[in-house]
Amino acid sequence: MSDPIIVVPYDAAWVNEFQEIGLRLREALGETALRIDHIGSTSVRGLAAKPVIDIQVSVRSLEPVDLYRNGFEQLGYTFRADNPELTKRYFREGAGMRRTHIHVREAGSFGEQFALLFRDYLRAHQDEADGYANVKMNLMAQFAQDRQRYVDEKDPYIWAIMRRASDWSQRMGWKPGASDL
Repeated sequence: MSDPIIVVPYDAAWVNEFQEIGLRLREALGETALRIDHIGSTSVRGLAAKPVIDIQVSVRSLEPVDLYRNGFEQLGYTFRADNPELTKRYFREGAGMRRTHIHVREAGSFGEQFALLFRDYLRAHQDEADGYANVKMNLMAQFAQDRQRYVDEKDPYIWAIMRRASDWSQRMGWKPGASDL
């Protein structure tokens, strides 16, 4: 059985934790990382989240992996070649490290833009962030021991948010701001 799903209230320390990890990544990856961004629920002030720092690193191309893999591994992150999502490369924290998920995506790709728009929309709409937090808390209560079911049940809500985020982005002329690091 995998670790149980745990969603906790927002922790302002997550911003500093991202900054510390991100600065190390910037140093290790240099110009290979076109962007380094704090994404996911821990990147939205006030949003309850699993206490996992999600980081998106944007690169010119996913291949060859060795162009950036060595930099991650020097910092103790583990490449997850078994990741089934072929539009990204995925790294996790090593033993004894702070829980971190690193999503490497091609700059300008749908996946990169999706993560940034989702984050920016929730940052701009506290009511949406609050609603999303309620959904996550309810799903945690129901499926704490079933990670896949938790993810599957959360999916329709995420897509509903993204429909509204897409409309908002069109009205606002949204585009990603500067990289977080």
